[in-house]
Amino acid sequence: MMTFHKEGYTSLAICVLFIFVLNAFISFYFPEAHVVKWIVYILSFLLFVTIVQFFRSPKVNIDTDDKYVLCPADGKVVVIEETVETEFLKDKRIQLSIFMSPINVHINRNPIAGVVKYFKYNPGKYLVAWHPKSSTENERTTIAIENNNGVTVLFRQIAGALARRIVWYVKEGDVVEQGAQFGFIKFGSRVDVFLPLGTEIKVELGQVVKGGRTILAQLAEKPAPVKAEPFKEKAEPGDTFETVKAARPVKNTIKKA
Repeated sequence: MMTFHKEGYTSLAICVLFIFVLNAFISFYFPEAHVVKWIVYILSFLLFVTIVQFFRSPKVNIDTDDKYVLCPADGKVVVIEETVETEFLKDKRIQLSIFMSPINVHINRNPIAGVVKYFKYNPGKYLVAWHPKSSTENERTTIAIENNNGVTVLFRQIAGALARRIVWYVKEGDVVEQGAQFGFIKFGSRVDVFLPLGTEIKVELGQVVKGGRTILAQLAEKPAPVKAEPFKEKAEPGDTFETVKAARPVKNTIKKA
């Protein structure tokens, strides 16, 4: 099922008003210019279809799973590399970047479920989305979510040369669901995802991905904490010399000269 996204209501209204005024102008001042009329009709139709398809909101069936990282947006994987995230995490991460062209669905979805630990909007430039510095110099939002296992995934909405309107629906402290909408970017743009080292990447460079449906990666499981057994001062019934010795701390038996 395809619906129209709420972020497009204003754009659609402006588009319809523009088409109405343009066609009324042509019909009133050039009533005999049939060729011009048809050209305007065709261009008006194409403009209307472009706005409708850009703000389309298809129904998506999302399978949630805490061990996976879902793709936050439709597009193409353009970066997979190890880098340092300097804004919030300040450590080494695996960066995945998804480029969203004007023909993609521009809804953004939470890659994992959890608590929003960090959110910040940064005004900036409008470099083309695939520019290496767009991640740090363009207008952008930065969001970090911590899941129930204490694993944090950070991601960014990045404005491109055409995308000059970033919309977000979350704030620090929010509890969010995996695959739920966290924002929208109008026209071509990019989303960066920063994953912990050791994460198993499930996509390749150049791969076409779908928001909320494509699995980007599988998070590494944290090793269970090792419970230290108390050492025994005295032997108990059933103990052997080896078990008592292994349970006691090793003492330094070297005497000083």
